[in-house]
Amino acid sequence: MIASLRMFYTSVGRKLVMALTGLFLCVFLLEHLYGNLQLYKMDGGKAFNEYGDFLVGNIIIRTVEFALFGGILLHALDGLYLTWRNRQARPVRYAVNRQAKNSTWFSRNMGLTGSIILVFLVVHLRTFFVTHRFLGADTSMAHDVAEAFQSNIYAALYVVAMMLLGAHLNHGFQSAFQTIGWNNKKYAQPLRTAGTLFALLVTIGFASFPIVFYFDLFGVASNILQSSY
Repeated sequence: MIASLRMFYTSVGRKLVMALTGLFLCVFLLEHLYGNLQLYKMDGGKAFNEYGDFLVGNIIIRTVEFALFGGILLHALDGLYLTWRNRQARPVRYAVNRQAKNSTWFSRNMGLTGSIILVFLVVHLRTFFVTHRFLGADTSMAHDVAEAFQSNIYAALYVVAMMLLGAHLNHGFQSAFQTIGWNNKKYAQPLRTAGTLFALLVTIGFASFPIVFYFDLFGVASNILQSSY
């Protein structure tokens, strides 16, 4: 038992933690995207608000919520640690020159893109989650989303963050499965394809919200902002 726990303090163990927490967060992203898509129902934000109320009132979801925040924190800290260890362990000039030929910029800078995404996540949570869960906002969550995306700065930053998230996922999704043992030739190409498709789905899905709301495409923003629900 002790030997098994010690494994998580090794580089291999930490990579395994990164893989498992990363895959857990991928599942959350799909669930979060599904919830956000309720904003596109032309009902004044009713479906989205009811979905949010269901999550808050469900004890199982609230329990998973703690696991989610723990997973995000563990994934971020582990990623920063592994990035630091990798930089300490290799000769800088030789490693940079060699890796540039065999990998992409995003794959070499997962720590950097992950850090930027983490900063965005803190801002995002402060804008919506903290405001409603702890500060008792007077307006509905759907109204706050529509209003936040009226800001060209926030909308633009959101789109950029989603593009970075997509690049992070494209590499991380494949790496996670390789870490848990699916690294033979049989799975390599399907995993690359699945990783790319998943990254595109998440990027396009989430990036669509600031674009649709900022430009009020199809009258989605107006429908929510003018609603009394």
